Amino acid sequence: MRIDTVVYYQITDPKLYAYGVDNPIMAIENLTATTLRNIIGDLELDATLTSRETINTKMRATLDEATDPWGIKVNRVELKNIIPPQEIQNAMEKQMKAERERRESILRAEGEKKSSVLIAEGHKEAMILEAEAEKEAAILKAEAQKEATIRQAEGQAEAILKVQQATADGLKASKEAEADDAVIKLKSLEAFAKAADGKATKIIVPSEIQGLAGMVSSIKEIAVDPKDVDVTE
Repeated sequence: MRIDTVVYYQITDPKLYAYGVDNPIMAIENLTATTLRNIIGDLELDATLTSRETINTKMRATLDEATDPWGIKVNRVELKNIIPPQEIQNAMEKQMKAERERRESILRAEGEKKSSVLIAEGHKEAMILEAEAEKEAAILKAEAQKEATIRQAEGQAEAILKVQQATADGLKASKEAEADDAVIKLKSLEAFAKAADGKATKIIVPSEIQGLAGMVSSIKEIAVDPKDVDVTE
């Protein structure tokens, strides 16, 4: 691997710097390269590429301790570039591509799953709403039928009451008019005439109205064939 390193240092003792080591700058470069090899050799490739801060801290501590007898203090170390070999770069690119494709597949599967869930929930809600609508329609229909039945029953009851009221009024009027027996018998005969209107074949006439004057003329007004009528006392 090719690694570019920047070392920030300070001369603390000019005498040691001048006489403690031959060519201090070269010595720092060589020491930096050696220390960097030792640290990088203990790390995996992924850790090397992602743990720059850890490498910087270890290198600064090691270099500061080693350069102290030279009158030099190492204040900071920075890894500028880490460039792996071309074969490793190709492998890393393939790995990154595979990772991106894997994440894409996961995201697509999650999207399809959420879409299926949303569609299923939509169908469920639609079925619930449809069932509620049918229930409400059935309730309204039942209420309408109930109301119609009630109105029909009320109409029939009102008609019966009116018929009964009319009958009562007729009886009351007859009573107030003080009709005699002849009138009552005549009304009875008219009732028999209506009863035999084209359908009756036998008429039973009570004996108490046979002596009524004009009975024969009243019977002639009944529209019934004389052959089909049997008048019995």
